[in-house]
Amino acid sequence: MTSETPPTGADLPEKAPGRWPALLVLAGGLLACIPGVPAAAALTGGAALALTVGNPLSRRTRPLARKLLPAAVIGLGGAMDLAQVARAGVRGVGYTVASIGAALALTWLLGRLLRVDRRTGTLVGVGTAICGGSAIAAAAPVIGADEREMSVALGTVFLLNSVALLVFPPIGHAAGLTQPAFGLWAALAIHDTSSVVGAAIQYGPVATTVATTVKLARALWIVPVTLGLGILERRRGGTAGRRGGNPPWFILGFLAAAAAATFLPALRPAGHLAAAAARQAMVLTLYLIGLGLSRESLRAVGTRPLVLGLVLWIAAAAGTLLAVRLGLAAV
Repeated sequence: MTSETPPTGADLPEKAPGRWPALLVLAGGLLACIPGVPAAAALTGGAALALTVGNPLSRRTRPLARKLLPAAVIGLGGAMDLAQVARAGVRGVGYTVASIGAALALTWLLGRLLRVDRRTGTLVGVGTAICGGSAIAAAAPVIGADEREMSVALGTVFLLNSVALLVFPPIGHAAGLTQPAFGLWAALAIHDTSSVVGAAIQYGPVATTVATTVKLARALWIVPVTLGLGILERRRGGTAGRRGGNPPWFILGFLAAAAAATFLPALRPAGHLAAAAARQAMVLTLYLIGLGLSRESLRAVGTRPLVLGLVLWIAAAAGTLLAVRLGLAAV
């Protein structure tokens, strides 16, 4: 007669630790799909899970993030009105080119001084110069940035966006800015469109209209800047290709979606639906990107990217405020 020894807790050490983290990761993904969940909360939630319980599904979440990212960027074009945006953009094209060029040049200089990783610094600079998270999302696949580099850049931008919502309206009143002037300043100096609108709403309806239109016009500069980054990356020897980056064809898809929504009125309702779905997909993507963080990668990054983003943002805010006050930038 033989007896079987029942399994003990020591016999099952491998399944239990991975089960609950996996369920938590899946639950977080479902929450990120709920409309109204802030992008910053999704990124923070993914990072919090990755840094506490880990991400046992990383082999699935990382490829999914890479696929969702360009698709979401394309879908965002469905809500663009190229005609209205172009009118706002033409009036300030000179200042726009100068300010974006200055921001990127300052990024390169400060990045070298602070010894910030090239890809992380580039993402922070593009996000500061153009339109925050959207620009970072568009540029990341082109330069072959990984989840850690994207998370650091996005976290920096989201943190500064939160500060801007609080400090910009009081500064605008203290500086005696009119509503159009404040809307212009907010559009030029605050990273993400949502934060631009949030700050402008506190200032008044005219400020909101100006801020939204100018910010959308500035967002179009994602296209030439990203294409330029792609060219530079290939000249460096194809680094993006070796790291899993993609040629920026999805930027052309973004333009095609925007053109269809602009010049084919019958497609505008579908375009707005596609853009809404894309915004939600972007929230889920940011959650997946946050899941790519680890304690080791954060220790390797340190505080230098945050310092870089802070200095760039202060320089952009002060420079554009001076330009608005002197009439160098106007609507």
